[in-house]
Amino acid sequence: MIVWIYTLSSILIISLISLVGIFTLGIKTEKLKKILIYFVSFSAGALLGDAFIHLLPETIKAGFSLIASLSVILGIIVFFILEKIIHWQHCHIPISKNHVHTFAYMNIVGDSVHNFLDGIIIAASYLISIPAGIATTTAVIFHEIPQEIGEFGLLLYGGFSKKKALLVNFFSSLTAFLGAILTLWLTQLADLKSILVPVAIGGFIYIAASDLIPEMHKETEISKSVIQILAFLLGIMIMLVLLFLG
Repeated sequence: MIVWIYTLSSILIISLISLVGIFTLGIKTEKLKKILIYFVSFSAGALLGDAFIHLLPETIKAGFSLIASLSVILGIIVFFILEKIIHWQHCHIPISKNHVHTFAYMNIVGDSVHNFLDGIIIAASYLISIPAGIATTTAVIFHEIPQEIGEFGLLLYGGFSKKKALLVNFFSSLTAFLGAILTLWLTQLADLKSILVPVAIGGFIYIAASDLIPEMHKETEISKSVIQILAFLLGIMIMLVLLFLG
């Protein structure tokens, strides 16, 4: 029961983050970009830190089997396919309030699946231990902040009104509850941690290495790059601190 409470509470917090876009309406785009790039850097460090400091050690406690290795690869493949689906759709009809671009709808679908997977990952982490679940939730939160702001901006660009974009973003985030509940229910029938946790590791590695770190490379100014590196290291250090606190 304590695992259920922690899991659903964590996902509720993460779902509310989908409304963060409303706080960015009064911020100029250029200023917002400058802020977000440091969140991205911190998020990359937090995701890698959680994968290698919290989740991986739990996976190899009983020995790193072939199934675990394949599950890590499966996690990478799942997130790769998800991204490919999101980028398949492209439309040349001018954007207007009467024409929402196809990519906006595809983005909603992709985001819903992504949130569903987040729910699975968070639930699987809490099944390991409460500290591992808290660490994973923290990593997901800092990943979700820049992502949700980006999703909100993309929906506005795709033709959604501000109100509709916020509501759609929020409802798509609720699929995380489905992922978590399904995971907790299925693990009562069979022990799936040995598969789900490595899949989470693969997913986190993929997001950090293929999405976030390339974004960090776009900044070439030395002073800002140094801050990026420090934010990246801070994300890793936070995961290390959470390990000792646990």
